[in-house]
Amino acid sequence: MIFDKDGNTTIIFQEKASITAFIKRVHDSYENIKDDNIILNLFSFTELTKNDVLEFLELSNKHRASNKSFVIVTDKVSYDEVPEEINLVPTLQEAKDIVEMEEIERDLGI
Repeated sequence: MIFDKDGNTTIIFQEKASITAFIKRVHDSYENIKDDNIILNLFSFTELTKNDVLEFLELSNKHRASNKSFVIVTDKVSYDEVPEEINLVPTLQEAKDIVEMEEIERDLGI
């Protein structure tokens, strides 16, 4: 698992592992990154299902409740397939844009 920290945002991606192992490692590493905005880049996974993405729902809700962004990047699952609570986008740039917009909203108290 690779952590790429950029300011107050951590981008997490995996080169070689199963989605199950990745999910476990993200949960295990959460305490180290809980103060950052989190972007999960899932592009390295060739097979990804809606249920795989839903494995992050509880963590996403917990993280967003602490006024931090949590965005998942994949083009294997459509945002229409997951609940609105999960920020799911098809590109890394869109994930960065969402983090930036949410930061602005938090600064303005929206």
